[in-house]
Amino acid sequence: MTGMLQPGSLSGKTIIITGGGTGLGRSMGKYFLELGANLVITSRKKEVLEKAAKELSDETKGKVLPVACDVRKYEEIENVIKSAEAEFGQVHGVVNNAAGNFISPTERLSHRAFDIVVDIVLKGTYYTTLAAGKNWIAKNQPGTFLNIVTTYAWTGSGFVVPSACGKAGVLALTRSLAVEWAKYNIRSNAIAPGPFPTEGAWSRLLPGELVKKFDPAQRVPLKRVGEHQELANLAAYLISDFSAYVNGEVITIDGGEWLRNGGEFSHLEMIPDEMWDMLEKTRGK
Repeated sequence: MTGMLQPGSLSGKTIIITGGGTGLGRSMGKYFLELGANLVITSRKKEVLEKAAKELSDETKGKVLPVACDVRKYEEIENVIKSAEAEFGQVHGVVNNAAGNFISPTERLSHRAFDIVVDIVLKGTYYTTLAAGKNWIAKNQPGTFLNIVTTYAWTGSGFVVPSACGKAGVLALTRSLAVEWAKYNIRSNAIAPGPFPTEGAWSRLLPGELVKKFDPAQRVPLKRVGEHQELANLAAYLISDFSAYVNGEVITIDGGEWLRNGGEFSHLEMIPDEMWDMLEKTRGK
């Protein structure tokens, strides 16, 4: 669970991470800093950002700029980009990581609940992408987008319908701009993580005893959840120049979870050997 890339792989690059003060965004940002990048982290809570920025800077000795921003407001995203350029000169990469979610039967949700999730996940991503992309194109600068999606962006999933709608849109955005903006030397890729538990998100989605009852590790063929460094390694590769020929790709990192749970008969692993023995004897007759 150590860093994958060689030291200095992101030296001189400035990367913006939305939702970068906590959870997976913070973990990715920390590794980017360790590889030599300058980091800009955004979220709506200024105090959380400033605390994370100080901790990340102390841990890595890297430069971190916290900028409060609601990704649902285009002018605030433009301010993040201007602040980043004022501090570091140029932005090289953007990680669209900010998200929101509810686990609920869809009929129990209000239209406002849909709006909250879709506005953060989809609108926030295309606002950030549009602002950064226009800036790069106007200045004739190359750039790299990395979007955090989910495997149910292509399968769909009950009980998280607003999130599925939003993430499916982000997936389409990733693949579409990979083609359209390649002529500007702007790449777009995505990561679809499986279960990578974070204290904030998982405690809100599955409070109390539900976390134990619905142990995500049991859905994964490898029988474990992901380590944050594993995701950070993949993110660093996709945001770096080592992946310069990777464009429009969505890489799943879930230990085989969605393949197992999408298979019609995958759950037959629950059948004990004794029962298989009995079934074989029955077939023989």
